Amino acid sequence: MLSNKPGTHQVTLTAPVPAHAFRFSTPVVETPGILIIGRWIGRIVAFLARLPFRFPVAVGTVTVSGLVGYFLGWGALAALWSVVDIGLLVWWRRWPSTFRTLLGLRVVAAWRWVWIYRRHWQPVLVVAGLAETYAERQYLPRIRRVTCSQWSDRVRVRLVAGTTPAHFEERVTELAHGFGAPSCRVTTLGARDIVLEFPRRDTLANPIDALPVPEVPDLDALPVGQREDGTPWLLKLHGTHVLVVGVTGAGKGSVIWSAIRAMLPALADGTAQVWAIDPKRMELSYGRTLFARYADTGESAVTLLETAVTDMQERAERYAGKQRSHTPTVADPFVVVVLDEVAFLTAYHPDRDVRRRAENAIATLTSQGRSVGFTVLAALQDPRKEVMNLRNLFPDKIALRLDEATQVDMVLGEGARDRGANAHLIDPDLPGVAFVRLEGSPVPVRVRAAYVSDDDITAMTNDYGATETGSVDADSDR
Repeated sequence: MLSNKPGTHQVTLTAPVPAHAFRFSTPVVETPGILIIGRWIGRIVAFLARLPFRFPVAVGTVTVSGLVGYFLGWGALAALWSVVDIGLLVWWRRWPSTFRTLLGLRVVAAWRWVWIYRRHWQPVLVVAGLAETYAERQYLPRIRRVTCSQWSDRVRVRLVAGTTPAHFEERVTELAHGFGAPSCRVTTLGARDIVLEFPRRDTLANPIDALPVPEVPDLDALPVGQREDGTPWLLKLHGTHVLVVGVTGAGKGSVIWSAIRAMLPALADGTAQVWAIDPKRMELSYGRTLFARYADTGESAVTLLETAVTDMQERAERYAGKQRSHTPTVADPFVVVVLDEVAFLTAYHPDRDVRRRAENAIATLTSQGRSVGFTVLAALQDPRKEVMNLRNLFPDKIALRLDEATQVDMVLGEGARDRGANAHLIDPDLPGVAFVRLEGSPVPVRVRAAYVSDDDITAMTNDYGATETGSVDADSDR
């Protein structure tokens, strides 16, 4: 009423409509200044009231320091802080792990919450298209908590009603660049509750030397490398099939040889066998004395696969009605059929009959072999259907560096790239780095396989290799 601007006024149409001679604009009511000031005061009071709960250590430290300085003087405060500093130094040197977990990472989390995420939250989300607008008001997802590990930040976010985690999964690249992180991954905890994981540094940047040979190998958890969070990468072979896909030089051999290295004691005592197919004659031939069977031509490879199918079916017939799972023994060893460059047999071999027989044998092994102790570990460069149409028969998949973004979802399944598995962006100078997607888990895990050098393979063959190797037409066509 105090304003000289009317709430409504007639406006001349720029494009008059015959049925309307005039229209009214939306009323505009000016907010009194006292309400704006009161709102800001309320926000400050609410912020101060929440501080002891959000940052109890920092608030407690400032409060105690202020009380000591006020009542006892600055000398007493300096003495107190000297004692505290000495105590922290002793704690850090004597128990570094607990110091880092209970204090160091909490301080880092508080600092990054205030100066990295809260400070840049609105502009990054607005530019990335993750801010929602309704009735001319902007709604932003709310940061609930920030926690830090040795290598990453985990930002727990409360979503705006009506949005889904898929909105964030589609913007992981924008979020990573917005907050200055190498990558971003989204994990759903519940309804409107997600976690954004931002690595602070690349823990897989340095090569990993060949891992020690385990004394008692666990075929369900073979150590083959390291995960991004610093824990060992344990590869399951018994009871599954594994497909390894990557371009030339991506590190497929590191995965294969690391798995073989982890099984060496089982190969030596006869409870496990490796049947190897090596069309290139350059990768697996170097350690062929470790293998129970070996083939390097199209016909010999198909013969090996068909022999594996026959043995598998014979074992299944003996198990029928007696047992449902396989336990490795010398009589019934665990058999790993290693197929290097499987596309040679399924797509590139000039003989159509060889391609058909190979595809049928691989399909039979991957669909029936898990429960009776036969596993296929296959390596491939091109994951397209016309090259390898049996991808879905491999429960566990490993995507090393790939050529195209579309190939990520071909290997790891639909939505893998949206969840941060950017295998097509892996640095060519990081062979062995990959994304792994296990059966039953939609979340890809970034890993790096250990590098098994020629000297390591030579030592393996000297220590564990047989004097003679079983071969299925290994020398044919030479």
